[in-house]
Amino acid sequence: MDLFDKCNFDLLNKVRDMGIYPYFHCLESRQAPVVTMEGKRMIMLGSNNYLGFTEDQEVINAGVAALKRYGTGCSGSRFLNGTLDLHLELEKELAAFTGYEEAMTCSTGFQTNLAIISSICGKDDYILNDRENHASIYDACRLTYSTVLRYKHSDMEDLEKKLQTIPENAGKLIVTDGVFSMRGDICKLPEIVKLAEKYGARVMVDDAHGFGVLGKGGRGTANHFGLTDKVDITMLTFSKSLASIGGCMLTSHRVADYVRHVSRPFIFSASMTPCSAATALAALHRLIEDHERPQRLNDIAAYFRQQLLAHDVKIIEAPTPIVPIFTYNTLDTLYFGKAMFDAGVYLNPVIAPACVEGECLLRTTLMATHTKPLIDEATEIIARVLKQGVKI
Repeated sequence: MDLFDKCNFDLLNKVRDMGIYPYFHCLESRQAPVVTMEGKRMIMLGSNNYLGFTEDQEVINAGVAALKRYGTGCSGSRFLNGTLDLHLELEKELAAFTGYEEAMTCSTGFQTNLAIISSICGKDDYILNDRENHASIYDACRLTYSTVLRYKHSDMEDLEKKLQTIPENAGKLIVTDGVFSMRGDICKLPEIVKLAEKYGARVMVDDAHGFGVLGKGGRGTANHFGLTDKVDITMLTFSKSLASIGGCMLTSHRVADYVRHVSRPFIFSASMTPCSAATALAALHRLIEDHERPQRLNDIAAYFRQQLLAHDVKIIEAPTPIVPIFTYNTLDTLYFGKAMFDAGVYLNPVIAPACVEGECLLRTTLMATHTKPLIDEATEIIARVLKQGVKI
């Protein structure tokens, strides 16, 4: 068999021939509630720009100033020549804001999970993974040579059964998303913490979709439950609420110092660009100043859910800005995604392997800068397209 024989993607070719290929649409404007995409006005319901800071002028100005002062890049890793005072300031302020001893930044969110998990877990350890955790967590687990046990989504009984099978003296890490990126539901953190204490495990929360959304002033999932002191590691991304690119680990001094000196993804990657660090820091400052913005985000998300239900649109109900609409099978999902795009609403079709076949959905996400009139317009379009049904 030739190495490239696997590169024939039958489903991809089929949906392209059917005219319902949904990916790589070209954005020609800022991430905002209304964007220009391929020359068309589009209501944006597919961005993770939860707090709307990508078009905030203070955040933009901070990025421009950093480019002028530091140039375009660091040309090296944090371990060597690539540490800026900006990185240190961002880490210090993130740790103070979230209530952790220390923060360690990485260049992307995906890399952050690789850096953390591959460092603290080894071949004799066990990782307990929620089945709906992000792909970066699963890829990180592959680098550890640890035994990985997947438990049913948010099923605490199944998690405990898995914990009971692990040798008492083995290292154990329970990893969960704070807010699950596809369904928008929140992890059962109080129950996870209790099980971790009972079985001697450590807890890590991937809070990519929880930071800026949950907790006091957007401090995240652990703060939401009052459990910051019980969560050993929290991972954040900057590409969502902080309107930049990058990620960080929040943890104790001891763990941060260890990971900095042994993590291959951290040591052998170039550091965050000056512009990325500066914009993330400026967005954090704006979040602190405008501490009611997360509540506005959740209020507009609640309004959107209310409007969809009033139009008999079937959704997964969860108290976050992620509002999934049921479409069930792959081809229907791709068709509806294309039909929504043609009608002026951008959202994200989610198919296997991002979800289980038969549970496909249209993933919509809200921004704090969405308005009720805009949501009303989008809801009318969504309901009309779904009512018209599939026409392939």
